[in-house]
Amino acid sequence: MKFVIVGAGALGSIYAGYLSRGGHQVSLIARGERAAAIARHGIGIEGPDSFTARCDVVTQPETLREADVVILAVKTYDTDEALKPLGKLKTASALSVQNGVLKNEQLSNTFGSHATLGAIGMLGGVVLPGEGELPGIVRYNMPGTTIIGECAGGKSERVDTIVDALVKSGLRADSSENITSAEWSKFVGWSAVSTLAVLTRLPTWRFLVDADTALIAARIMRETASVAIRHGVTLSNSGFTSHDFIHASEEDAVRAAQAHGEKLKVSAPTFRQSILQDADRNRQLEVNETLGHTLTLAADLGVATPTLDLCCRMLRVVSRCAG
Repeated sequence: MKFVIVGAGALGSIYAGYLSRGGHQVSLIARGERAAAIARHGIGIEGPDSFTARCDVVTQPETLREADVVILAVKTYDTDEALKPLGKLKTASALSVQNGVLKNEQLSNTFGSHATLGAIGMLGGVVLPGEGELPGIVRYNMPGTTIIGECAGGKSERVDTIVDALVKSGLRADSSENITSAEWSKFVGWSAVSTLAVLTRLPTWRFLVDADTALIAARIMRETASVAIRHGVTLSNSGFTSHDFIHASEEDAVRAAQAHGEKLKVSAPTFRQSILQDADRNRQLEVNETLGHTLTLAADLGVATPTLDLCCRMLRVVSRCAG
């Protein structure tokens, strides 16, 4: 299959590396020094599998004309700039593994609703500093699953084909018959842990077990879930979007957040959210297109989100002062 991967950060590099190694034709849209280094030396992956793979590196995306699948993997604030030169690219399927729920609308505006698929990427990694002319190796430290589905719901052959290509290339992947629910359900939890990761600068487990920050996390998740439900989304009845969590007493919700933190303390004690990695490097944060989008929906739908609003405003200040 012919893949176009938009973005050569950790996620884009992981998809490009595995798919290239799996025998697929991959065009990786990259820029700057990293583009030049990957073109010369390939993509280095370190994790469950350690290898170097080569693919076509594209620095002029406006020259691309066709692809079977486009995977969008840039930071949310770079989406418009990344998609703008791809107006002439014809593709059968386009999906985004970005954070948030605005991404599918943006893909549809470029490639059409017929080509747009929903997706969530539960995998994670970090690009290590390069050495000399060598590109930074990607440390693939969270080998989670990529879930793909038709935005309208149900099964489809094209989704199964893409999932099969990812799995046979060595990545974990699965399909969903209700991808909108899956996207929003992930986003509910992401909204809280990403916010608190930046505000506390702590590993995820640490701020979830503390009663004070667990309370803030529970409130953000319940407010975000309320927006999703009012928006017409049926959330997954599990974890932080379960009926028990959303409709429980606040005290019970806090205890549930703390229990999750205790599990992470054992399973992922050093895990730090990608947005925290950006904050540590004094980079712009993914705020307006994620949490900000929720606040816009909340205002339109008449849903009160006081905790999310307060935290979003603080993150905007941190982001504006970056760099």
